[in-house]
Amino acid sequence: MIILNTILADQLKQFKKEVDELIRNNVKKNEAIFRILKKYIKASKNIRFEGNSYGEEWIKEAEKIGLSNVKSTPLALGAFISKKSLDVFANNHVLSNREVEARYDIFLENYTKKIQIESRVMGDMARNHLVPVAIKYQNTLINNVLGLKELLDEDSYNRLAANQIQLIREISEHIGQIQTNIDLMLDERRKANRIEGEKQKALAYNEKVLPYFNLIRRHVDKLELKVDDELWPLPKYRELLFLR
Repeated sequence: MIILNTILADQLKQFKKEVDELIRNNVKKNEAIFRILKKYIKASKNIRFEGNSYGEEWIKEAEKIGLSNVKSTPLALGAFISKKSLDVFANNHVLSNREVEARYDIFLENYTKKIQIESRVMGDMARNHLVPVAIKYQNTLINNVLGLKELLDEDSYNRLAANQIQLIREISEHIGQIQTNIDLMLDERRKANRIEGEKQKALAYNEKVLPYFNLIRRHVDKLELKVDDELWPLPKYRELLFLR
């Protein structure tokens, strides 16, 4: 709200300055306001977009007209301490340069700590709650397959156990990928924690740690579809949508 209100106040000051200039040149007040508004509307035409600002269409349009498209928080926060931003805050007596830069460091630190906490929670949930359940279900399938082998002839066994064996292999693959990616994520987090400077640390968390979130989640989501509902310790997506 501080940022938005400062931008608005700065623009209103500029608007009044331009309107007053026309009034001094014998233009009536309402006409002066109309002229400046008309000028602003024309000037902003190229960057106005009336479609879905979250869709691919706007991304392409923004690139075509030269607007920035910063996709990571640490880099986006850099706009907060740009010369233009510093000048707007200082000229409107809202924040001094030092106060802006202090907040910038705090924003970066908060970002880093949030990713750090989320990575710890993700690693704990996956390794200590979800993987053990998947292994338990996998062992149930293995025991069932072994039991079928003892009871059935070879042809019947091969026909009936094939799907379960394939499921066991798929579960094993997802478990292995989860464990591997957690280890890699923890290693990158340890490296990031040794970095001096909030900006570089935040960038390391964004570029090196955060990408593992989607990798781990993808395999957990796959396990969720394969493990018995009675064993899975968390609500599944369909259960969140259709609670009874």
